[in-house]
Amino acid sequence: MVVAEASTIEAAITGAVAAGTIYLLAATGEVLTERSGILNLGLEGIMMMGASASFIFTLCFNHLAGIVASMIIGALMALLLAFFSVTLRLNQVVTGLALTMFGTGLSGFICAPEVRSSIVRTINPAVPEEVALLNQAPRLLEVPIPILKDLPIVGRAFFTHNLIVYASIIFAVSMWVLLFKTKWGLSIRSVGENPAMADALGVNVYRIRYLSTMIGGALGGLAGAYIFLGYQPFWVEQITRGRGFIALALVILAAWSPLRAILVAYLFGGVEAFQYRVPLLGLGAQTPQFVLMLPYAVTILTLIFLSFSKVKRRISAPAALGTPYTREE
Repeated sequence: MVVAEASTIEAAITGAVAAGTIYLLAATGEVLTERSGILNLGLEGIMMMGASASFIFTLCFNHLAGIVASMIIGALMALLLAFFSVTLRLNQVVTGLALTMFGTGLSGFICAPEVRSSIVRTINPAVPEEVALLNQAPRLLEVPIPILKDLPIVGRAFFTHNLIVYASIIFAVSMWVLLFKTKWGLSIRSVGENPAMADALGVNVYRIRYLSTMIGGALGGLAGAYIFLGYQPFWVEQITRGRGFIALALVILAAWSPLRAILVAYLFGGVEAFQYRVPLLGLGAQTPQFVLMLPYAVTILTLIFLSFSKVKRRISAPAALGTPYTREE
């Protein structure tokens, strides 16, 4: 009985880490973006295009090409958002939602079987047509970490995943060090809090917002790639299923801290993994829609909780978040 319970706990944590990596990558990038004062509501579209790019380039070449392509396309889409938000000073909510709709529509178009087959065989003519028409690709291999993988319960749960899972933790810790332990991080946070004062002190507000948004977009694209390459290795339209919007909520719950984002991402990853175990408990078999809505219901309840005044005082957003900056000549 004890062995069975330990195995169940181990499987639950393993599922939480695997699913939570999607949210961790997206939330880590979004923390950096929002700390610089840019609200990226286009994250869902960026993740969608990242998944599409990883799909096409993995079919054409290999996993590495798919990962690199997803990060490049994520950075380019974020560059477009930065141009609208920083240079043109357009409304960030409207431009972000427009980017999401653009990414959703374009990914659905280019990954339609006939269009995808044409694109893949144009990039790499050596790919057989039957391969180009497949809706799946080889999954990233797991890379167990010696010694650590043999630890009870947490060994298999944390140290038997693919490289993107390990990289997500490294990115989150590195982002925390960058934001809170370096001069660059101080400049980024100052731009998000008071861009006019930062500009007066010689900080290039526009450059920091552009770079922060593009790095955040690259991580969002990687999150989309991970969905396809490491979590769900078959293509379906709208593969992200709203996870980009959930990641936006997680940034608030993590109080704009990459370290807290690790815990929060795995918590919501556990909620997502749990929805697949509910039917095994004999619940929701007749109403699968109820099971599928669990992650989104938890997100809504979380946002309601965060709206209480006492909580809002302890979790405050960057003061200049979503506000365009205009230098006074």
